[in-house]
Amino acid sequence: MNLFTSWQRRKCAMMPDNLIAALFPDGHTVTSGPENTLSGHARCGGKTVEVLGITDGTPLGPETALVLAGRVLEIVKSGSKAPIVFLIDTASQRMTRRDEMLGLNEYLAHLAKSITLASIEGHRTISVLYGTAAAGAFIATALATQTMVAVDGAHPSVMDLPSIARVTKLPLEVLTEKAKETPVFAPGVEPLAATGAVTEIWKLSDGESAKRLAALLSDEQTGRADGRDQLGATRGGRKMAADVANRVAAAFLNTNVLEKAE
Repeated sequence: MNLFTSWQRRKCAMMPDNLIAALFPDGHTVTSGPENTLSGHARCGGKTVEVLGITDGTPLGPETALVLAGRVLEIVKSGSKAPIVFLIDTASQRMTRRDEMLGLNEYLAHLAKSITLASIEGHRTISVLYGTAAAGAFIATALATQTMVAVDGAHPSVMDLPSIARVTKLPLEVLTEKAKETPVFAPGVEPLAATGAVTEIWKLSDGESAKRLAALLSDEQTGRADGRDQLGATRGGRKMAADVANRVAAAFLNTNVLEKAE
């Protein structure tokens, strides 16, 4: 291991102090950790919550994914059922040959499944996006939680328009025009809110973030079911997803009824 790689492994995050202060005025123990991660406890709405994060726009590589997933699994194993709040600022997955050869997709999948497991085991999972988040890193962190909130400085994208143009072979000009009317083509907070991926958009400066987070933490109904397709239908950003999901669920139930009848 060369000195540069060794330094990278020890590198710790810069704390997003203004965000943490706005969300947890009742106190916290959040500290920076290895691989530009955050970890600790906080008080919100009378509850103790677990806080995890990735900061400084750090590309999500195998090491960071393992640190975060390991902490999530520790929380699940504790049996506390404590809510988990993720603070997210990650550029993208770390697209190096070394990481691809190590099977980066599996590390990202492991992190996403760990967060999903926490939700299944009764932990309310909420992500607060305060910086960039793109591609696989976005999917494996913020989108893996039950609820995603965007605050000042957030800029999410599953794939930017130039990348979509390269993959689809469609001219960038065509995609730019489509993005004006179809949110799924467009990066940014507003288009993703229209699709239902971003549940709420907050301004830290209004002093209401802690109260809003407490409300989300107490909303057990949202925590039990993924209603993002319904939210997207209501907002006009995903017109077909909810209908298709309902039809698939109905077909599944009808098949089970017929099998039992036989």
